[in-house]
Amino acid sequence: MYTIQLKDKTFQVELDNYQAGKGTINGQPFNLDIQRNGDHFHVVYNHQSYQLELTQLDPLTKEITLKLNHDKMQFKVADDLDVLLHRLGMDKMAQKKVNDVRAPMPGLVLDVLVDKGQVVKKGDTLVILEAMKMENNIKSPVDGKIVQIACVPKKAVEKNDLLVVFE
Repeated sequence: MYTIQLKDKTFQVELDNYQAGKGTINGQPFNLDIQRNGDHFHVVYNHQSYQLELTQLDPLTKEITLKLNHDKMQFKVADDLDVLLHRLGMDKMAQKKVNDVRAPMPGLVLDVLVDKGQVVKKGDTLVILEAMKMENNIKSPVDGKIVQIACVPKKAVEKNDLLVVFE
């Protein structure tokens, strides 16, 4: 079960068979025909065709940006564990222990948007990482002060390489 937040609307999505494009949204069954080509998807739903492009994926905050027939959509995805931690108030506890940000995937550092000594807020973009021909904004998971920048623009990083360290 996934909870998807799109602007002011919340959807409960359950995938019965991801490969077959079957599941339910808010208890209503759906059936999609999905064809993937890299970051582009062709989706047929209720006999209508849609073109989707995955333009941004932030694995830390679970925020996704898609282009749907040239219109940009941003949404946040939470699984059952995320929802449970939020209900118990434990999602905030885990964030306080974050001292650094690491590369969620191998890629090329396109830009570093922060400086040593800079104070950042949760959600501020720290680094832009290109992976699989897609730009990924690596955002701060916490409010904090940058004490070290461990990556360099135009240099490759591997998964779990250190990018930024907080005070």
